[in-house]
Amino acid sequence: MTHLFIINPAAGSRDKTKSYTAAIKKACSARNLDYRIEVSSAPGECRRIAREAGESGKEYRLYACGGDGTLNEVVSGAVGYDNVAVTVFSGGSGNDFVKLFNNADAFFDLEQLLDADETRFDVIRCNDDVSLNICSVGLDARIGTDVAHYKRLPLLSGFRAYAVSTIINVIRGVSEHYVVEINGETVDAEQTLICACNGRYYGGGFNPVPEADPTDGLLDVLLIKKVSRMKVAQVIGKFKNGLHQQLPKLIRHIKTDHLVIKCDRPTPINLDGELRISDVVDISIAKEKLRFFYPKGLTFENSPPATV
Repeated sequence: MTHLFIINPAAGSRDKTKSYTAAIKKACSARNLDYRIEVSSAPGECRRIAREAGESGKEYRLYACGGDGTLNEVVSGAVGYDNVAVTVFSGGSGNDFVKLFNNADAFFDLEQLLDADETRFDVIRCNDDVSLNICSVGLDARIGTDVAHYKRLPLLSGFRAYAVSTIINVIRGVSEHYVVEINGETVDAEQTLICACNGRYYGGGFNPVPEADPTDGLLDVLLIKKVSRMKVAQVIGKFKNGLHQQLPKLIRHIKTDHLVIKCDRPTPINLDGELRISDVVDISIAKEKLRFFYPKGLTFENSPPATV
C-alpha cells in the first residue's frame, strides 16, 4: 500500500507546503512506509492526482492536505475506485467535514492518521460533480463560495470570513425563485436558501442538521422560505445552530435521496465551498460509496437534534 499525500498550497490562509512536507517525511520515514508527496499547481490538480491513483489499480491511501475544498477535489477524483481510501490531513480555513467526528483536532495529527480505522461514506452527486459534505443554492451558496475572496485578508480566517461574506450577500439580495421537485412534491416559491446535507458542519461552524448521518443513504434537505432582510439574521441563526424545528413555518426539513432544483437563471451552487453554475441542479445520493479512513478510536455517531 502506498500513502499518497496531495498538498494544496492554496488551502487556508497561507501556503503550508513546507510544514506538511516536513511532518510527512518525519512520520513516514520513521515507520518505513511507502509514501509519495504531490503538490497541486493549479485548480483541478488534486482531482487528477487522485484519479490517476484510482486508475492504477494499486492500493492507495490518499491524504488531502488542506481543507474542505481540497478534500472535495480528492474525493471527486477518487470516487468510484475501490482500491483507494481517502482522508484529510487538516490545514484549511474551515476543516468542517471532519467536525462530525468526536475529535476533529486528531485530523491535524499525522501520527494519529497513520493509525486508522475505515468506514464507507455516502457521496452527494450534483449534476456532473460530487461532494462529500453539502450542496446548496441560494443565499447560502453565494455566501459559501464568496468566502474564498475574504479568507486570506488579515483577521478574516474561518468563521469571520463567512460572517463578512454573509453581510455582503444579504445586502445584495436575500431570496430567489426556485421550483424544487422532492419526494413526489413540487415546491414553486421564492426561497432564501436550499441546503442538502450529507455531513453536519460547514461554513466555519454552521451545524444545520446535527443528526445528519453520512452512512444512511439519505440527504437532510432544508428549504428556507423567503424572508425579509430584517428577519434573515434570526432565521440564519436558527439554521446555523441546528434549531430549524423552532421555525417550522419558515424552514422545512425533508429527508430524501434525490431532489431537483430548477432556477430562473444560471445560479451559484456550493459544493463543499467549490463553485458551480447551472440553472438546473440535480442532487442525489451517488451509487458509489467512498472509503474514508480516520484516526483510530474516533466515532461519528448521530448527534441529537439541537433543542436550545
